[in-house]
Amino acid sequence: MTTPDFPLEIHALPTAQEMGVAAAAAAAPILREAIAARGSARLMLAAAPSQSATLQALAATEDLDVSAIDCFHMDDYLGLAPDAPQGFGNWLEHELFRRVTPRSFHRIDVTADPEAAAATYREAMGEEPFDVTLCGLGVNGHLAFNDPPADFADPLSARVVELDEVSRQQQVDEGHFPSLDAVPVHAITVTIPRLLNARRIVASVPTAVKRQAVHDAVHQPITGAHPGTALRTHPDVHLFVDAEADPR
Repeated sequence: MTTPDFPLEIHALPTAQEMGVAAAAAAAPILREAIAARGSARLMLAAAPSQSATLQALAATEDLDVSAIDCFHMDDYLGLAPDAPQGFGNWLEHELFRRVTPRSFHRIDVTADPEAAAATYREAMGEEPFDVTLCGLGVNGHLAFNDPPADFADPLSARVVELDEVSRQQQVDEGHFPSLDAVPVHAITVTIPRLLNARRIVASVPTAVKRQAVHDAVHQPITGAHPGTALRTHPDVHLFVDAEADPR
Protein backbone atom coordinates (compact mmCIF):
# COMPACT_ATOMS: atom_id res chain seq x y z
CA MET A 1 0.00 0.00 0.00
CA THR A 2 1.33 3.43 -0.96
CA THR A 3 1.97 5.82 1.92
CA PRO A 4 0.01 9.05 1.42
CA ASP A 5 2.07 12.23 1.11
CA PHE A 6 -0.12 15.20 1.85
CA PRO A 7 1.30 18.73 1.44
CA LEU A 8 2.68 20.12 4.69
CA GLU A 9 2.52 23.89 4.58
CA ILE A 10 4.62 25.98 6.96
CA HIS A 11 2.78 28.86 8.62
CA ALA A 12 5.52 31.24 9.78
CA LEU A 13 4.86 33.97 12.33
CA PRO A 14 7.35 36.61 13.47
CA THR A 15 7.45 35.55 17.14
CA ALA A 16 6.72 32.50 19.26
CA GLN A 17 3.84 34.35 20.90
CA GLU A 18 2.21 35.06 17.54
CA MET A 19 2.86 31.48 16.52
CA GLY A 20 1.02 30.30 19.63
CA VAL A 21 -1.99 32.50 18.95
CA ALA A 22 -2.22 31.20 15.38
CA ALA A 23 -1.84 27.58 16.48
CA ALA A 24 -4.52 27.94 19.15
CA ALA A 25 -6.81 29.51 16.55
CA ALA A 26 -6.38 26.41 14.38
CA ALA A 27 -7.20 24.04 17.25
CA ALA A 28 -10.11 25.83 18.91
CA PRO A 29 -12.77 25.50 16.16
CA ILE A 30 -12.36 21.71 16.00
CA LEU A 31 -12.70 21.45 19.78
CA ARG A 32 -15.78 23.68 19.74
CA GLU A 33 -17.36 21.57 16.99
CA ALA A 34 -16.77 18.37 18.95
CA ILE A 35 -18.27 19.85 22.11
CA ALA A 36 -21.30 21.06 20.17
CA ALA A 37 -21.77 17.66 18.52
CA ARG A 38 -21.00 15.28 21.41
CA GLY A 39 -20.91 17.38 24.55
CA SER A 40 -17.16 16.87 24.97
CA ALA A 41 -13.88 16.90 23.05
CA ARG A 42 -10.67 14.87 23.16
CA LEU A 43 -7.32 16.69 23.15
CA MET A 44 -3.84 15.16 23.02
CA LEU A 45 -1.14 17.44 24.42
CA ALA A 46 2.62 17.70 24.08
CA ALA A 47 4.47 18.98 27.14
CA ALA A 48 7.50 21.13 26.33
CA PRO A 49 8.54 24.79 26.36
CA SER A 50 7.86 24.88 22.61
CA GLN A 51 4.19 24.47 23.46
CA SER A 52 3.94 27.23 26.06
CA ALA A 53 2.73 29.99 23.75
CA THR A 54 0.13 27.73 22.16
CA LEU A 55 -1.19 26.47 25.48
CA GLN A 56 -1.37 29.97 26.93
CA ALA A 57 -3.28 31.18 23.89
CA LEU A 58 -5.61 28.19 24.00
CA ALA A 59 -6.34 28.78 27.69
CA ALA A 60 -7.24 32.39 26.88
CA THR A 61 -9.46 31.51 23.91
CA GLU A 62 -12.94 32.96 24.28
CA ASP A 63 -15.96 30.68 23.95
CA LEU A 64 -13.91 27.50 24.36
CA ASP A 65 -15.37 25.43 27.19
CA VAL A 66 -12.28 23.69 28.51
CA SER A 67 -14.42 22.06 31.19
CA ALA A 68 -15.84 19.90 28.38
CA ILE A 69 -12.45 18.69 27.13
CA ASP A 70 -10.85 15.34 28.05
CA CYS A 71 -7.08 15.82 27.94
CA PHE A 72 -4.28 13.31 27.43
CA HIS A 73 -0.52 13.76 27.18
CA MET A 74 2.01 12.21 24.86
CA ASP A 75 4.80 10.98 27.06
CA ASP A 76 6.54 11.08 30.41
CA TYR A 77 9.84 10.10 31.94
CA LEU A 78 10.41 7.01 34.01
CA GLY A 79 12.58 7.18 37.10
CA LEU A 80 11.91 10.73 38.31
CA ALA A 81 10.33 11.56 41.64
CA PRO A 82 6.53 11.78 41.25
CA ASP A 83 6.58 15.52 41.98
CA ALA A 84 9.62 16.35 39.82
CA PRO A 85 8.96 19.54 37.83
CA GLN A 86 10.54 17.95 34.75
CA GLY A 87 7.77 15.36 34.66
CA PHE A 88 5.54 16.16 31.72
CA GLY A 89 2.30 15.57 33.59
CA ASN A 90 3.52 17.95 36.28
CA TRP A 91 4.61 20.47 33.65
CA LEU A 92 1.14 20.49 32.08
CA GLU A 93 -0.49 20.88 35.48
CA HIS A 94 1.62 24.01 36.05
CA GLU A 95 1.62 25.39 32.53
CA LEU A 96 -2.01 24.84 31.55
CA PHE A 97 -4.22 23.38 34.24
CA ARG A 98 -3.55 26.06 36.81
CA ARG A 99 -5.21 28.39 34.31
CA VAL A 100 -8.12 26.22 33.21
CA THR A 101 -9.83 23.06 34.48
CA PRO A 102 -10.57 20.36 31.90
CA ARG A 103 -13.29 17.74 32.06
CA SER A 104 -10.50 15.25 32.78
CA PHE A 105 -6.74 14.95 32.51
CA HIS A 106 -5.54 11.39 31.94
CA ARG A 107 -1.99 11.20 33.23
CA ILE A 108 0.60 8.53 32.59
CA ASP A 109 1.30 6.87 35.93
CA VAL A 110 5.06 7.15 36.35
CA THR A 111 4.92 5.51 39.79
CA ALA A 112 3.63 2.15 38.54
CA ASP A 113 5.45 -0.75 36.91
CA PRO A 114 6.36 0.70 33.49
CA GLU A 115 4.84 -2.01 31.32
CA ALA A 116 1.68 -2.02 33.42
CA ALA A 117 1.52 1.78 33.24
CA ALA A 118 1.82 1.70 29.45
CA ALA A 119 -0.96 -0.88 29.25
CA THR A 120 -3.17 1.18 31.55
CA TYR A 121 -2.61 4.25 29.40
CA ARG A 122 -3.47 2.33 26.25
CA GLU A 123 -6.76 1.44 27.90
CA ALA A 124 -7.36 5.03 29.03
CA MET A 125 -6.92 6.36 25.50
CA GLY A 126 -9.10 3.70 23.96
CA GLU A 127 -9.52 3.68 20.21
CA GLU A 128 -11.66 6.79 19.73
CA PRO A 129 -9.83 9.42 17.69
CA PHE A 130 -8.66 12.62 19.30
CA ASP A 131 -10.29 15.74 18.00
CA VAL A 132 -6.99 17.63 18.09
CA THR A 133 -3.40 16.58 18.67
CA LEU A 134 -1.15 19.45 19.72
CA CYS A 135 2.44 18.45 19.06
CA GLY A 136 5.95 19.74 18.51
CA LEU A 137 9.09 18.35 16.94
CA GLY A 138 12.26 17.34 18.72
CA VAL A 139 15.70 18.44 17.58
CA ASN A 140 16.05 14.97 16.06
CA GLY A 141 12.57 15.21 14.56
CA HIS A 142 10.90 13.05 17.18
CA LEU A 143 7.14 13.12 17.74
CA ALA A 144 6.53 12.57 21.44
CA PHE A 145 9.41 10.26 22.38
CA ASN A 146 9.31 8.33 19.13
CA ASP A 147 12.98 8.85 18.30
CA PRO A 148 14.45 7.81 14.95
CA PRO A 149 14.12 5.24 13.61
CA ALA A 150 10.44 5.58 14.52
CA ASP A 151 7.80 2.96 13.81
CA PHE A 152 5.01 4.47 11.71
CA ALA A 153 2.98 1.26 12.00
CA ASP A 154 3.45 0.48 15.69
CA PRO A 155 0.68 -1.94 16.73
CA LEU A 156 0.62 -0.55 20.28
CA SER A 157 -0.80 2.87 21.15
CA ALA A 158 1.68 3.46 24.02
CA ARG A 159 4.90 1.75 24.98
CA VAL A 160 8.03 1.92 27.11
CA VAL A 161 10.98 3.28 25.12
CA GLU A 162 14.68 3.95 25.59
CA LEU A 163 15.54 7.56 24.78
CA ASP A 164 18.35 8.31 22.39
CA GLU A 165 21.16 10.62 23.41
CA VAL A 166 20.02 13.48 21.15
CA SER A 167 16.63 13.57 22.89
CA ARG A 168 18.26 13.47 26.29
CA GLN A 169 20.79 16.17 25.42
CA GLN A 170 17.94 18.39 24.22
CA GLN A 171 16.51 18.32 27.74
CA VAL A 172 19.85 19.51 29.11
CA ASP A 173 20.19 22.22 26.46
CA GLU A 174 16.71 23.51 27.30
CA GLY A 175 17.70 23.81 30.95
CA HIS A 176 15.52 21.08 32.43
CA PHE A 177 18.40 18.98 33.75
CA PRO A 178 21.92 19.91 34.89
CA SER A 179 23.69 17.16 32.94
CA LEU A 180 23.09 14.29 30.56
CA ASP A 181 23.51 11.80 33.38
CA ALA A 182 20.57 13.41 35.19
CA VAL A 183 18.16 12.83 32.29
CA PRO A 184 16.16 9.60 32.51
CA VAL A 185 17.01 6.91 29.99
CA HIS A 186 13.50 5.50 29.68
CA ALA A 187 10.04 6.92 29.15
CA ILE A 188 6.50 5.95 28.23
CA THR A 189 5.37 7.41 24.93
CA VAL A 190 2.23 7.39 22.87
CA THR A 191 3.15 5.95 19.47
CA ILE A 192 2.94 7.73 16.15
CA PRO A 193 -0.13 5.94 14.76
CA ARG A 194 -2.09 6.85 17.91
CA LEU A 195 -0.93 10.46 17.86
CA LEU A 196 -2.07 10.78 14.27
CA ASN A 197 -5.44 9.21 15.00
CA ALA A 198 -6.96 12.66 15.31
CA ARG A 199 -9.23 14.88 13.29
CA ARG A 200 -6.64 17.67 13.18
CA ILE A 201 -2.94 17.89 14.04
CA VAL A 202 -1.54 21.26 15.11
CA ALA A 203 2.25 21.41 15.38
CA SER A 204 3.97 24.33 17.14
CA VAL A 205 7.71 24.45 16.48
CA PRO A 206 9.62 27.59 17.52
CA THR A 207 13.34 28.45 17.88
CA ALA A 208 16.34 28.13 15.58
CA VAL A 209 17.41 24.76 16.99
CA LYS A 210 14.29 23.22 15.44
CA ARG A 211 14.84 24.67 11.95
CA GLN A 212 16.44 21.51 10.58
CA ALA A 213 13.70 19.32 12.05
CA VAL A 214 11.07 21.47 10.34
CA HIS A 215 12.94 21.29 7.03
CA ASP A 216 13.24 17.52 7.30
CA ALA A 217 9.57 17.05 8.19
CA VAL A 218 8.57 18.94 5.06
CA HIS A 219 11.18 17.71 2.57
CA GLN A 220 12.67 14.34 3.56
CA PRO A 221 11.20 11.03 2.34
CA ILE A 222 8.49 9.68 4.62
CA THR A 223 10.38 7.20 6.76
CA GLY A 224 11.08 6.56 10.41
CA ALA A 225 14.53 8.06 9.95
CA HIS A 226 12.77 11.42 10.13
CA PRO A 227 9.78 10.95 12.46
CA GLY A 228 8.32 14.36 11.64
CA THR A 229 7.63 13.21 8.10
CA ALA A 230 4.77 11.16 9.54
CA LEU A 231 2.82 14.42 9.67
CA ARG A 232 2.60 14.25 5.88
CA THR A 233 0.55 11.05 6.11
CA HIS A 234 -2.34 12.97 7.73
CA PRO A 235 -4.77 15.05 5.63
CA ASP A 236 -5.31 17.85 8.16
CA VAL A 237 -2.02 19.08 9.63
CA HIS A 238 -1.16 22.70 10.45
CA LEU A 239 2.54 23.39 11.07
CA PHE A 240 3.27 26.69 12.82
CA VAL A 241 6.77 28.09 13.34
CA ASP A 242 8.31 31.35 14.44
CA ALA A 243 10.78 33.26 12.27
CA GLU A 244 13.77 31.46 13.82
CA ALA A 245 12.46 27.99 12.96
CA ASP A 246 11.39 28.85 9.40
CA PRO A 247 13.79 26.95 7.09
CA ARG A 248 12.77 28.73 3.92
